[in-house]
Amino acid sequence: MAIKKMSDYLSAVVPDYLGTVLSVNPQQTMTEIGSKNQVIHMADDGSEERITFSGTSIFYVTMAWDLLSATDSGTIVDIYHDSNKANGTNKSFRWDHPDPNDNTRYVVRFDGELDRNILYPYNQGISTVKLRVLGTAAT
Repeated sequence: MAIKKMSDYLSAVVPDYLGTVLSVNPQQTMTEIGSKNQVIHMADDGSEERITFSGTSIFYVTMAWDLLSATDSGTIVDIYHDSNKANGTNKSFRWDHPDPNDNTRYVVRFDGELDRNILYPYNQGISTVKLRVLGTAAT
């Protein structure tokens, strides 16, 4: 079997924000979470009804950085907080997958809060970040 990656199951999309690309490699295990838009209903008799609402795959990525330069931390914080960029969880942007077996530029959106740790005197860290992968970058 060939190496499979998220881009094998996603369409090309244009992000809301086309400027800075998030390309800071995670320092811990990066997790790809894949699912489908499906529901399993359990009846009283133990039988199951499985419903698929869409055949489209849904992907999330989680990653963290224990120790970052102020510049790399600033890049992540700026993409998140700048209302012209991601604006928190509102707008999509481009992200470079760090795995050399994937090496794809994806369109993602933050899927929650952003926690930054200030490590006196000069270093910073970003706690776990969850990104919703919307597709591959068309631009």
